[in-house]
Amino acid sequence: MAKSGKQVANPEKALLAQDPHAVREPRANNLEMAIGHEVRTYRKKLGITVADLAQATGMSVGMLSKIENGNISPSLTTLQALSKALGVPLTAFFRGFEEPKSASFVKAGEGVNLERRGTRAGHHYSLLGHSENNTSGVIVEPYLITLNASSDIFPTFQHEGMEFLYMLEGEVVYRHGDRLYRMEAGDSLFFDADAPHGPEELVKLPARYLSIISYPQQR
Repeated sequence: MAKSGKQVANPEKALLAQDPHAVREPRANNLEMAIGHEVRTYRKKLGITVADLAQATGMSVGMLSKIENGNISPSLTTLQALSKALGVPLTAFFRGFEEPKSASFVKAGEGVNLERRGTRAGHHYSLLGHSENNTSGVIVEPYLITLNASSDIFPTFQHEGMEFLYMLEGEVVYRHGDRLYRMEAGDSLFFDADAPHGPEELVKLPARYLSIISYPQQR
């Protein structure tokens, strides 16, 4: 039987579609890109298509596509029509352009110590950075967690979002759902945090690991 000439797409390439080293458009085009992003976001929130929005505003589908892709600079009249059709204030289209891009820098040993559910079990939490109202739509909380000889095993953690663990020192048996993972320095675990999870056995202490939690930003 002859082999098909169709090539199978690279699954790894499909998963990692975003280039983390890509350079954004020149500054002069950032405003158009920001407006287009907001128009697309509000349209999708309403669950309508480009054709639906075109009909509601009296614009062509091609024009709206160019606006959403940041290819043209829409007039004030056009923005007013979009504002009315989408049910948002005119200023909403400029938020992505006006929002400051923040960064959080924490010197060694200067993380903010927090009380969390595991604190009473002897788990030490140090928040290494936090950024709210960012342009990604995602909240990320990076923690340095330390377990020492006085730590007890806390039953379960369960919350929204995704979590990434990276073991720095020590050895811990970590549970996620009904599976156990023996984690040593250099090991990592990435999982859906909506399943019950947490340390099951403290094998070698002290144990320290990074816990990076991400979840949708509420707007």
